[in-house]
Amino acid sequence: MAEVINGQPLTPTEYINHHLTSNKFPHESLNSFLQVNVDILFFSTVLGLLFIVLFYVASRKASSGVPGKFQCAVEILFDFINTNVKDIFHGKSRLIAPLAMTIFVWIFLMNLMDLIPVDLLPHLANVLFGISYLRVVPTADINVPLALALGVFILIIFYSIKIKGLGGYLKELAFHPFNHKALIPVNLIFGLIELIAKPISLSMRLFGNMFAGEVVFILIAGLIPYYLQFMGSLPWALFHILVITIQAFVFMMLTVVYLAQAHEKH
Repeated sequence: MAEVINGQPLTPTEYINHHLTSNKFPHESLNSFLQVNVDILFFSTVLGLLFIVLFYVASRKASSGVPGKFQCAVEILFDFINTNVKDIFHGKSRLIAPLAMTIFVWIFLMNLMDLIPVDLLPHLANVLFGISYLRVVPTADINVPLALALGVFILIIFYSIKIKGLGGYLKELAFHPFNHKALIPVNLIFGLIELIAKPISLSMRLFGNMFAGEVVFILIAGLIPYYLQFMGSLPWALFHILVITIQAFVFMMLTVVYLAQAHEKH
């Protein structure tokens, strides 16, 4: 499909690049050191607020009698996540289970945006507001998975020091895996590599899968008019539902695993 932006038709290459370009502030032409992907920030914030509102409504309408369909869905999800957290995390914390729930639902909602026809929201934004660039899948932008992973990284450091004390944590880094003073430099190198690898692996796994899925949808959309994209991308979308759910689940479970390790004393 040769999409037209500001009166100019796009070649297939320009079409792909156009959909992989975020709406930045300040604009790229200003060569600013610090830029904000406005569209990614907007959609991630809106979806986060949507999660808060939905679960607040579910909590306010919860009853001990026969639950409604929405309450049943929330309770099933809560029991599922709570069971998985208890199987992995054996410490005492009032944060881990709610954090796991938040991570799973928020990432799932952001991933779910990938199922919207590629040209639908960008076309509407261009017609209604004159916006030329619009990316709607926050987790397909490396900034969002990396920010989430850095948040987990900070919690790992926080709980490691809280549970073990600063001295105990530094001693763990210095004497693990080799319990000998002569090998402290080697242990520190291994420990730092392991520590840094956690947020990198978390963010790159989520980003890689969602970016690849977005590219496939764009390639499909490039061959079909926007008003028929739903039918053209339906087979891939049905498979991608499994992908977006698994990626949210994996990110949540690895977060719980890393925080469980931070609570362990060696």
